[in-house]
Amino acid sequence: MHISSVINILGFLLMFLAGTMLLPIPFSIYYNPPDMPSDVIPLLGSAAITFIFGFLTFRFSKFSRDLRPKEGFAIVTFGWIFFSFFGCLPFLFSGAIPSFTDAFFETISGFTTTGATILTDIEALPYGLLFWRSLTHWIGGMGIIVLSLAILPFLGVGGMQLFRAEVPGPTADKLTPRITQTAKILWGVYVAFTAVETILLMLGGMNLFEALCHAFGTLATGGYSTKNASVGHYGSAYIDSIIIIFMLLAGTNFSLHYRFLKGDLMAYFRNQEFLFYLSIIGVATAIIGVDNFFRSDQSVLKIFQDTLFQVLSILTTTGYGTADYEQWSFSSQAVLFFLMFIGGCAGSTGGGLKVIRIYVLTKLIFTDIVRQLHPHAVVPVRIGKTTIPRDVLMNILGLLVLFVFIFVLGVVLMTMIGLDIESAFGAVAATLGNIGPGLGSVGPTDNYAAIPAFGKWVLSLLMLMGRLEVFTVVILLSPTFWRK
Repeated sequence: MHISSVINILGFLLMFLAGTMLLPIPFSIYYNPPDMPSDVIPLLGSAAITFIFGFLTFRFSKFSRDLRPKEGFAIVTFGWIFFSFFGCLPFLFSGAIPSFTDAFFETISGFTTTGATILTDIEALPYGLLFWRSLTHWIGGMGIIVLSLAILPFLGVGGMQLFRAEVPGPTADKLTPRITQTAKILWGVYVAFTAVETILLMLGGMNLFEALCHAFGTLATGGYSTKNASVGHYGSAYIDSIIIIFMLLAGTNFSLHYRFLKGDLMAYFRNQEFLFYLSIIGVATAIIGVDNFFRSDQSVLKIFQDTLFQVLSILTTTGYGTADYEQWSFSSQAVLFFLMFIGGCAGSTGGGLKVIRIYVLTKLIFTDIVRQLHPHAVVPVRIGKTTIPRDVLMNILGLLVLFVFIFVLGVVLMTMIGLDIESAFGAVAATLGNIGPGLGSVGPTDNYAAIPAFGKWVLSLLMLMGRLEVFTVVILLSPTFWRK
């Protein structure tokens, strides 16, 4: 592996990260009340340290244009780790989160768009830190590496190796022959949606700061809010509806958005994954909605709105909350628990196993049933008119087995440090699926502050694995990867 190339690109990415640390400063200056400690100096100091370290590693390393898959996997994985390490400095320097473990947990939760928090009083943080916390979502949402390829084409990296390692789903949907152009297209759609949602939220009564932070959390399917009660703080049907719409869009393959905006009005409804995605939302909303209807004295409209919001929030791995779903029946909680593993569509900002994989596995089960009935029949697994190759099927099955193994191992480790079984299941599912709120002691009205330090590091690793779809991280742990 060309280690020098990896270090060179990571150094450049850190210089970019340093620049983004300056963006919260205007919000800190404008919004911070006089009696709240300023976070300008911690942000400036963090940006300076990050830039100097990035510049030195970039300057004294050599970049080779022969970038192979090995380098791609290493850059993606270490990119998230380095960003989380340096990204937690503003929390440490300001004293808002004095523990390095907690600061790192909060930051990697942001960059991986998980949204799991250790903060017990979110509203007590200075505005600059709150904005930085939400900004980590937005940066991580579409991918640090895709962003670097979109705005730094002079690096001369071919890019497909990075794109394959970064973009969610069984295969990367390459919109144009050049990966840099693909990255620009995806980020163009991402920025446009963020701007539109920000404006719409401001029309609902949020100020610019709140609207931007919640738009960042929605489009990145992250879920960090500026309020302790999350989106439920506003008690607004309008705001809930806007976020519902954009959670749905954020969980959809962004290439479909691009094609729709280019005039292909039927792009969504020709896509089998998107239709399956809508079916999951509809079935889950119907099951939980009917259950809540017979157990609640609220209006039908309110029940439907809260149910749809939570179904989308969990399925797309956003993690926002308008209702405490732990007060719902066990059957409704069970449906939400299973949604935690599905996630968004391939090519979306959502985490989880991805809808396309669940769809393929469903098709595989039905074709196996047909083979049992007709042993000599040739029944390929198809999505539309496309036959799924055997190696892709094996990759999906392998990922599923590995995902389940890591989930079980994570639950065992969490119970060993003292968590009850419900909380352990919820914490592992919520971090491995990049959702944020889980069940039990880490439910929608709780946080991860009470988790022991060892548990927070385990959950941080699960967040990274979940964001990079397990294989990208596990490959680096294989001795074969490091052999010449």
